Amino acid sequence: QVQFVESGGGLVQPGGSLRLSCAASGFTFSDFGMAWYRQAPGKGRGFIASITNVGGSTTYADSVKGRFTISRDNAKNMVYLQMNSLKSEDTAVYYCKALRLASWGPGTQVTVSS
Repeated sequence: QVQFVESGGGLVQPGGSLRLSCAASGFTFSDFGMAWYRQAPGKGRGFIASITNVGGSTTYADSVKGRFTISRDNAKNMVYLQMNSLKSEDTAVYYCKALRLASWGPGTQVTVSS
């Protein structure tokens, strides 16, 4: 079945960086665009970034544009999110997802705090 396992979250100080990873399985990875979403405490899950199936095009939410970079490795069925210049408002659980598929992984917690 379709599965996603996110990793790389943790506690980081404001201004710091983290790199999230997502291992995907159960579908033909290279056929699907991929995306990252996040859910902050008390808020709904929101879109952060997406990348096309062969990585030729990316899209970002305004709140992370210029700070976050999405990438993928189709040979490894992996998608990544490099997060720089982190702010307290980036604190959330981060999820990856294949576009057009309904499944979600468990997410990984990112906490930005001094």
